[in-house]
Amino acid sequence: MVSRVELGHADEVTVGALDAIAGALSARLDLHLTWNGEGLDRLLDADHATLVEDVARTLRSLEWFVKVEVSFNIRGERGSIDILAFHPATGVVLVVEVKSVVPDVQATLFVLDRKSRLALEIARDQGWLARSVGRVLVIRASRTARRRIETHSETFRAAAPIRNVAVKRWLRTPDPSRPFSGLWFVTDDRPMSARHRVSRTATAGRA
Repeated sequence: MVSRVELGHADEVTVGALDAIAGALSARLDLHLTWNGEGLDRLLDADHATLVEDVARTLRSLEWFVKVEVSFNIRGERGSIDILAFHPATGVVLVVEVKSVVPDVQATLFVLDRKSRLALEIARDQGWLARSVGRVLVIRASRTARRRIETHSETFRAAAPIRNVAVKRWLRTPDPSRPFSGLWFVTDDRPMSARHRVSRTATAGRA
């Protein structure tokens, strides 16, 4: 099998076999998926950036001060927050985690917990005198995303019990007197992208 790979016939070997060969050589197999000529990571980054922009615009329209990609380093805990917002009228600081696809559930909630725990200190570093913390997990709306959330419904109900309409209502008039944790499905209203047009054209052609 190693000989087949060395002779340029890796396409005849399973991914599992390639991974085993790499492991035997103390190496790591790294497969890079491309789609319609673009890296999948670029597509996901573009979707993520659009969601961040849409949510940031909404927050600003509701009189929140907004900063994006806020990095922090507090007692050795490092990271960045997709959107950090401050509502000066109520003293609420908001941590927004944005996901263009449904994430690793446990890892995402752990990271959101950590950022929320540090939020008052992070806000102070930004010059905001916050006195309470809210948090929102934003996920791009899709049937796949909703099914995934429903699969882990109890976990998300415990971690982010406030949903959609109630989240937007709270954003208009945040209540600093009690903790807030919400999950917000945001619809992508952009015109149909090139990759969607290609996919639909191909489907029509096959029909």
